[in-house]
Amino acid sequence: MPGVFVADLLSDTVTQPTEAMRRAMAEAPVGDDVFGEDPTVVELEARVAGLLGHEAGLFTPTGSMANQLGMRLHVEAGQEVIADSLAHVLRAELGAAAVLSGISSRSWASVRGRLEPAGPLGLMSVGAGPYQVGTALIVVENTHNFGGGTVQPLEVIREVRSVSREAGVAMHLDGARLWNAHVATGVPLADYGREFDTVSVCLSKGLGAPVGSVLVGSRELMERARVWRKRFGGGMRQVGILAAAGLHALDHHVERLADDHARAGRFAAAVGEVAPSVVSPGAVETNIVMLDLTETRWTPTELVDAAAARGIRTYAAGPSAVRLVWHLDVDDVGTDAATEVFSDLLR
Repeated sequence: MPGVFVADLLSDTVTQPTEAMRRAMAEAPVGDDVFGEDPTVVELEARVAGLLGHEAGLFTPTGSMANQLGMRLHVEAGQEVIADSLAHVLRAELGAAAVLSGISSRSWASVRGRLEPAGPLGLMSVGAGPYQVGTALIVVENTHNFGGGTVQPLEVIREVRSVSREAGVAMHLDGARLWNAHVATGVPLADYGREFDTVSVCLSKGLGAPVGSVLVGSRELMERARVWRKRFGGGMRQVGILAAAGLHALDHHVERLADDHARAGRFAAAVGEVAPSVVSPGAVETNIVMLDLTETRWTPTELVDAAAARGIRTYAAGPSAVRLVWHLDVDDVGTDAATEVFSDLLR
């Protein structure tokens, strides 16, 4: 429960709205968003679209819904989406693309989720007629969650985009943590955004809003997405009270992501000295640290439980991995406590 842990590093989704954010939510002008009449939602959608270099946006209750809408816009039933094997859209959205939209999928292997052109371009299938499923969409995740906060290089994205565009294959960016990539590299959000037909960004992770994501693309695509949002059960009413949290986050919580990156890096450097096989500080690019327990006596569940007993909450991310995620509710004191606990356990 909130407040139980010295440092809650389970995810950057566990953040609590700040007092200033709560005031902004309480004071937000609202209207019926299904009718397009909520002025705060309209402002948020336009602002995020502009930041990402697109014409229009659509506010959604979850990042998974934003991604599912993005895929549904580009892929007909029976066509395929391709993404790397660790991608959130394939690994953590519970098969929604297949269940809701009849979309097939395949994946390429990647190291820490990092995009290499040979992966999607070697897998992409175009013009096979009735003999093979056709690729309609490539999904790229930036930063990459299960890869450990990996930042995708813009030049690699552009290389993939150049070939996919010529082949008539669309691209969607799962940019749940694109804010972190922007802060870590200095690359403008629009430079990332313009390389994709649609982009989803999350407000309730590093930016600290209580809920919500925004999908952006062309005006025509967003009009279609609005219809599909209603079909998926995502039509909302006086939701400006939530959109106001997103606007506040854009004003106050973007640049401070650098603090999360610095604290994650400091933790990784200290624990890496004690257990070099577990974490490489150079692999920590943003706010996520992945611990590889392959060469230790620990299982992920055992280590997570041992850390929790000492006040540090983390996440078992696989058969040999534990994930820690920094956010605005983990300060230097919490970081120092986590460093001490994990250094002791892994020594």
